[in-house]
Amino acid sequence: MIHRNSALISLIIIVMLVFTGCVSAAVNDTKSTMTLNEEPQYYFPHEGLEHEGTWLQWPHDKTYINTIDAYESIWIEMTRGLVKGENVHLIVYDETEKQRVQKVLAHENIDMSKVDFYVFPTDDVWARDNGPIFVYDKEGNLLIENWEFDGWGNKTPYKKDTLIPAKISEATGIPKVDIPMVMEGGALELDGNGTCISTLSCVNNDNRTADFTLKEIEAYLTKYYGVTNFIWLDGVAGMDITDNHIDGMIKFFDDKTIIADSEFNLDPSDLSDDDDAKKLLTATNIDGDPYEFVFLPSTKETVVEVKGERMKGSYLNFYVGNKVVLVPNYNDVNDKIANQILQGLYTDKEIVGIDVRNLFADGGMIHCVTQQQPISILDTQSDNNN
Repeated sequence: MIHRNSALISLIIIVMLVFTGCVSAAVNDTKSTMTLNEEPQYYFPHEGLEHEGTWLQWPHDKTYINTIDAYESIWIEMTRGLVKGENVHLIVYDETEKQRVQKVLAHENIDMSKVDFYVFPTDDVWARDNGPIFVYDKEGNLLIENWEFDGWGNKTPYKKDTLIPAKISEATGIPKVDIPMVMEGGALELDGNGTCISTLSCVNNDNRTADFTLKEIEAYLTKYYGVTNFIWLDGVAGMDITDNHIDGMIKFFDDKTIIADSEFNLDPSDLSDDDDAKKLLTATNIDGDPYEFVFLPSTKETVVEVKGERMKGSYLNFYVGNKVVLVPNYNDVNDKIANQILQGLYTDKEIVGIDVRNLFADGGMIHCVTQQQPISILDTQSDNNN
């Protein structure tokens, strides 16, 4: 795998290749200023590149009862793993919760030197969707994108969660760009080199983007994520609360390899052109090259019950940290198989399996509740020059 300094050099080169020219200071945008021929203005780095840290919204019982009992062990294990290689920024509901969580983590003998706290009220825990999107501008400055969030189409309380990116910007001093469109982080999977996979059932759903055409949505993703190559799957609206987020099915290992759920392990020649599996398996990257695929199984057994239906679990909703890969586990025989496959890919990282059954029963897994903050490449450049 890439050495840290080599990864930094590669990141700087990618940013320079994606952009030409300079960009003005971050400003609030409006829909009326957008055009359908937008050029990339910001670059979203691949999750596997080096992080400064990871943001988590700690579970509380202020919105839903018994959330702490159901979820807290998962947050403890995520924090325990992540501090091995990066900072962990914990958002807690209030000062009382901050003191309680500090005691919990101290009791668990977690290295608190890598942990800090931000007291912001939240509705829920899904930081991937309501949290800040960290990007670089054309000059390499780190910025926060503040997309709108509406509780996955007004399905849940969200008024506190939608304020989190602005609060983080104010607390950290990282400038923000306000973007007048609903977009959830878990709805997009990006390869770090201009390609995005997503589902129309979520992104182009009237419960989020009723006033936007698909071309306008693409223009926003080009400008704010640096995407110029789109792989659109239909998805299934109403399949779950997210309307079929991509991060439960597909993950870019890099810009040449896709990790996908075994449901996609099919022969494209046997599929119709409108089949999502065929669209994925025949997709090409920004250079026009087909992707290689690695497939992960689902659980062998059904592992949770949702609205009376027993469901199998996916291992795709994992999170890549600096030193660890946090993988959803389910106390299922296929946990070991999925973990071994991922260890073969992420050879320089520790695979940390975390039992997420209680979280999965409520609609998400590890990736859904984490949000990476990449390193500041300008600061790192300065440090290397000194």
